[in-house]
Amino acid sequence: MITRYRYGTPIETDAIPQKPAVCEEPVRHFAVHLPGEPVPEAAGPDRTVKNPSLADDGITAGKRADKLFFSYTMAKDDIVLGLGEQMGGINKRNFTYISRCMDNDRHTEDRTSLYSAHNFLIVDGARTFGVFFDYAGIISFDVGETDCDELVVTLDDPNADLYLIEGESPESVVLQFRALIGRSYIPPKWAFGYQQSRWGYRTEEDFRDIARRYRDARIPLDAIYMDIDYMDEYESFTVSPERFPHFDELVSDMRDQGVHLVPIIDAGIKVKPGYRVYEEGVAQNRFCKDEDGENFTCGVWPGHCHFVDVLDPDNRRWFGDQYQVLLDRGIDGFWNDMNEPSIFYTEQRLNEAYGMVDDLRGGELDLNTYFAMKDAFGSLSNNPADYRLFYHNVNGRKVRHDKVHNLYGYNLSRAAGEAFERLSPDKRVLLFSRSSMIGMHRVSGIWTGDNMAWWSHLKLSVCQMPNIQMCGFLYTGSDLGGFGSDTDEELMTRWLEFAAFVPLMRNHSSSQRAQELDCFKNVDAMRRIVELRYALIPYLYSEFVKAALAGDLYFKPLSFVWEDDARCRRIEDQLMVGESAMIAPVIEKNARGRYVYLPEPMRMVRFRGVDDYDVADLSAGDHWVDLELDELAIFIRPGHMVPMADPAQTTRDMDFGRLHILANVGAGETASYTLYDDDGYTRDIDEPEHFHAIAVENGRASCATKQVDLIG
Repeated sequence: MITRYRYGTPIETDAIPQKPAVCEEPVRHFAVHLPGEPVPEAAGPDRTVKNPSLADDGITAGKRADKLFFSYTMAKDDIVLGLGEQMGGINKRNFTYISRCMDNDRHTEDRTSLYSAHNFLIVDGARTFGVFFDYAGIISFDVGETDCDELVVTLDDPNADLYLIEGESPESVVLQFRALIGRSYIPPKWAFGYQQSRWGYRTEEDFRDIARRYRDARIPLDAIYMDIDYMDEYESFTVSPERFPHFDELVSDMRDQGVHLVPIIDAGIKVKPGYRVYEEGVAQNRFCKDEDGENFTCGVWPGHCHFVDVLDPDNRRWFGDQYQVLLDRGIDGFWNDMNEPSIFYTEQRLNEAYGMVDDLRGGELDLNTYFAMKDAFGSLSNNPADYRLFYHNVNGRKVRHDKVHNLYGYNLSRAAGEAFERLSPDKRVLLFSRSSMIGMHRVSGIWTGDNMAWWSHLKLSVCQMPNIQMCGFLYTGSDLGGFGSDTDEELMTRWLEFAAFVPLMRNHSSSQRAQELDCFKNVDAMRRIVELRYALIPYLYSEFVKAALAGDLYFKPLSFVWEDDARCRRIEDQLMVGESAMIAPVIEKNARGRYVYLPEPMRMVRFRGVDDYDVADLSAGDHWVDLELDELAIFIRPGHMVPMADPAQTTRDMDFGRLHILANVGAGETASYTLYDDDGYTRDIDEPEHFHAIAVENGRASCATKQVDLIG
């Protein structure tokens, strides 16, 4: 059951395609505190709460008359799920999360905001319900940090739609919510292959060399990414003629090898006469304005930049059309970056910092002046005050950016996704984004941004996956191995083992140490893990697309499957992958195994390679599982199966018509599985011929449309 409540006159976000009628009754479960009323006890003047308006995500206390509060008293054993891309575990209790899309590369435990705004959560316990705040501005979720029993949601202004979703279980709540917000984006099949990236590939030869090295090492590869250095002076939708004089030939040569080039697109449009996108944008009045009606200017990668006002539908279409120049050159995948939007500085704030330096020049820096100067420059980047300096045209109304901040990255990628439907109507295009809001999931995936080569971030990635998918983003992943700091071979191997099941399997870094897989001593182990990923693509792709079509999850917490098992509600390092397989990745340094909890008897398949594995039937309960550094395990449920294929160097070269079936089916038992498989490129997704029935009976596998054999 879904009930919609309206407060004030909210700005339309387009997060929900078909809205139910507004309910005039008081909202159930939540206490609502309108502006001007007494603030809830948990936010009272004698308590401290996180305030989403503060520039430093800091602490404040007392009454905020212009805010809208919602509060709910949680029971002791309630858990809170959702909120998408945030820090922490699957259970979000005992911290404050702020939905403010932020560019910040320090994903430490005290970070309250990352790159996305996913305003959907589920309370599971004494009562089970979900709530979605359809709201364009900044919003905080104090999930028991201020008062361990109180959930307090604070909106920056009193205009929002709230959707209350009641169900018998968290999974039923998610299914209702996913049906409400619409179908998740489905990328081409090649986007499930291994993908290599690094901030530092600068020339045509760099890309040719990466493809050559992976081919020589016999490591499967489907994509190489082009970070900002491919551009001409960091101008989006350009290619450097000096570093890429034969760009079209490069794209063609890579395509002949089955390798896709995926360029980055940044939000900031460089202020530069002669740059076509800039001049056209100025002439056609496409950019956001400052208070005086002039094009707003700030500093990003290229220096001075403007932002396209993509909240205006006509401007959104114009920006989307810019992708045509690269589509025409053979590109069929993009990643949108810096679209929170990221601001390195504004001239106003930069001049204030320079003025402080001038005042202090020649003098002695003491404790106060040193830290004042440090703070002046340290607060230049992505300062919330700068987001109050420019405006959008929203349905003919001038709206200050901070009131709609979380809509920007969403609409930038929406511009691209909608353009691909026009410009590439028959062929799927890979698209994922750094910044997002619910609604963007219909046109794009996301990745989790600038993580680090830390074991804690491997664990974080495991916990983020199901919560992100609850919010609609099925095609997602983290930078495997870590984007920043130097990884080591053990961490890289364990991360690769987990990423073998993650939809977006991309190795991306900016570290001093190269982390391409052929750089490591045990490159054979790396190759075997990637080969296993390719062998699993029939199952992974099938489960992904079926989840998208059904509005379900690809990654699930164990509690979604075993609802009555109290133990499963507290397990955060084991996940269900699709309907058949559970994974329990090793996420601790120097571990050579781990404890695994099985809610029911399962068949463990421990892999050292596609053709090198052992099988053991385990009872329900706790088990210590030995896992050497080059080993990973999957656990197959009773009566279920996992179809596999022979790996190849690219997905293009794989034979998906001949499958090997790993099954957990006892003697005399039967089992069935519905396999989804299509050509991987066209947009005709849900045709009946894409669904294939596989049966296992009397120790044999059968399928009318595929050649199948039972293994293991």
